Amino acid sequence: MRPLDPLRGQTLRIAGLERTMTDVLVHMAFADGTTWTQRLTPTQPAATVSQRESAIAVAGVYFKLGVEHILLGIDHLLFVLALLLITSGGWKLVKTVTAFTVAHSITLGLAALNLVRVPQAPVEAVIALSIVFVAAEILHAREGREGITLRAPWLVAFAFGLVHGFGFAGALREIGLPQGQIPVALAFFNAGVEVGQLLFIATVIAAIAGIRRYGRGQWSPPRWGGLVMPYAIGSVAMFWVIQRVVAF
Repeated sequence: MRPLDPLRGQTLRIAGLERTMTDVLVHMAFADGTTWTQRLTPTQPAATVSQRESAIAVAGVYFKLGVEHILLGIDHLLFVLALLLITSGGWKLVKTVTAFTVAHSITLGLAALNLVRVPQAPVEAVIALSIVFVAAEILHAREGREGITLRAPWLVAFAFGLVHGFGFAGALREIGLPQGQIPVALAFFNAGVEVGQLLFIATVIAAIAGIRRYGRGQWSPPRWGGLVMPYAIGSVAMFWVIQRVVAF
């Protein structure tokens, strides 16, 4: 009887994937303890199983996953947007974003490595509540009442960043980590999250600068215009809080 050809060196293809809008993350575990990880997409529904998985290949896959996760994570982006609004840029923004990054990197690593286990449903509810809190702080600031977020936004960003890190870890657990390359996968997923976050911040800052430059001397927003964004952010986030608490 002719033995089966080994998987290594063979092409894996998911039939019909090109007709969908779905990505597939493939994990293969071999008898020698090594693994192979590859992301298949509608534009690339096939891949050749390599002879040995390289750290570079794992880094590329998980970096892209990290970027996409943050850019598609509307709740995380709304929290960052709220922080942008209350810090108004400058050195205060740099410290705030750094604090948020450090905090969620800590809990992402701890939770992804199963050193800390936190139920995901309450985490998602608290993430939404964090957005409501910062939106309310923006409104208080507009009324001349200084809250802790206006005085020390980096403290609030760090505290809630710890919770957001557990949210990132929940998504990473669903994706899975390749055995033998866990440190690389975790580090580059986190790096992807940070790059996606910085891209979002840069886009928002550029948009605000463009609007101010274009509207200078031509259009003056009404006094209530500064309340629209925090009310919109807070309303959406409060809806998420109720929805996620009910789903417990």
